This record gives sequence, C-alpha cells and structure tokens, in this order.
Amino acid sequence: MEKKQLLVASALAAVLGATLSAPTVAADKEKCYGVAKAGQNDCKGNGHSCAGQASKDMDPGDWKFVPSGSCTKMGGTTKAM
Repeated sequence: MEKKQLLVASALAAVLGATLSAPTVAADKEKCYGVAKAGQNDCKGNGHSCAGQASKDMDPGDWKFVPSGSCTKMGGTTKAM
C-alpha cells in the first residue's frame, strides 16, 4: 500500500510542478506572427493544425514564440493577420 501512495504523491507533485512553472515560461514569451521559417512555426494557424507545418518563410498567418519585447524588432507583429 505504501508504494501506491508514493506513486500517487509523486504523480501529483509532477503535475503541480509543471502547472506552477508554465506561467513563468509564458510570461517571458510572446506570439510573433510573420517571423517563423517554413516548418518552424509553434502552433496551428494558416489552415493547418499543428506546429512545424508552416509551408513558407515569414508567413503573416503563422507564428512562433519569441522573447517578450523582441517581436517587432524581428520584423513581426503580435497581432494575427
């Protein structure tokens, strides 16, 4: 019985740890449209449903996460086009 409780406690700790660390990562990043190279977008957009499916470089309909504050310096925009 102790092994089962340890397993459950470990799983719960892993879930809580991942949940608590996620907002920190997201706060340091922003979605930047128009800067992803073909095959290097971070999520769905432009008629496809998954990361890595952008078909051309710098498409304004595809985005990737970049460090906060750097998007416009890279020639992108934080607004979907």
